[in-house]
Amino acid sequence: MSYISLDHLCKTYVVYKKAGRLRREKTRVEALRDVSLSIEKGELLGMIGPNGAGKSTTIKILSGILTPDSGSVVMDGRVPWINRKEHVRHLGVVFGQRMQLWWDVPILDSYALLKDIYRVSDRDYRARLDELTGVLDLQDLLHTPLRQLSLGQRMRAELCGSLLHRPDLLFLDEPTIGLDSVSKLALRDFLKWENAQHGTTILLTTHDMEDISALCSRVLVLGHGQKLFDGLFSDLVSRYDVSRRVSVSFGPLLSIPELPSGVTMEREGDALTIAYDPRVLPTGELLSRLRPCGTIREMTIQGQNIDHIIADMYRELAL
Repeated sequence: MSYISLDHLCKTYVVYKKAGRLRREKTRVEALRDVSLSIEKGELLGMIGPNGAGKSTTIKILSGILTPDSGSVVMDGRVPWINRKEHVRHLGVVFGQRMQLWWDVPILDSYALLKDIYRVSDRDYRARLDELTGVLDLQDLLHTPLRQLSLGQRMRAELCGSLLHRPDLLFLDEPTIGLDSVSKLALRDFLKWENAQHGTTILLTTHDMEDISALCSRVLVLGHGQKLFDGLFSDLVSRYDVSRRVSVSFGPLLSIPELPSGVTMEREGDALTIAYDPRVLPTGELLSRLRPCGTIREMTIQGQNIDHIIADMYRELAL
């Protein structure tokens, strides 16, 4: 049996909209529609989709915060909203826009309170705190109030607090939002370390495709509350990565290659720039057509940006 199993999960919200001075209209929004999913222990799964796709609703149901309208969820033998006290002992959650640590007190005091809430022994607490603060580079910040930390420092502090009780499962909802490049790289390195070192199962939701590319081999795509894709991230990218751009400098250019229709080519002196779909013209075949045109002095092949690929997917699926 899978570590986490979701079967035919449905969740609907009632939304009220203003329809006059004294009148409101009630509408029902399907946040999740018949979503089924299984996650094995130790996986690092990425969940993507546009705003309103159902990502945060899924996280809240898995956390026990929300109860679904229908369907079932079993996580390591527990139903999150029924066995909630036992469930949260095995769970860590980080929301990128919400902090669990106390704003005006040193983060070490917040950690001490979390230690008591989760009933962590003094020995385990000290060992885990030393481990996490070392990896996350928090030793010099322990006596600093949360409000005095930068956004990247606060996020590292939040991660430390969510993992002090050694949870088996970590939910991350937009953890890199607003972070600079250095902080993002540090956070990604830590998540890979935590997953490899302790086998922590991690479920990551984000709009940053570089996070998914760097961390997750498997990705789940949600849209309109439905599961649209569940598989390898490389398969998802290759499915929608339909544009390549090749820049070639010859010394000199002796002839112009014959190219299929749909392939565009621009010439500037002895240089050619070719935009093509690898499904129509494989890169290997293109190179074989370029070799007789002269001695290649320099060549670069550029694929689509990952964000552009995902945006194309959203447009194709009408998300």
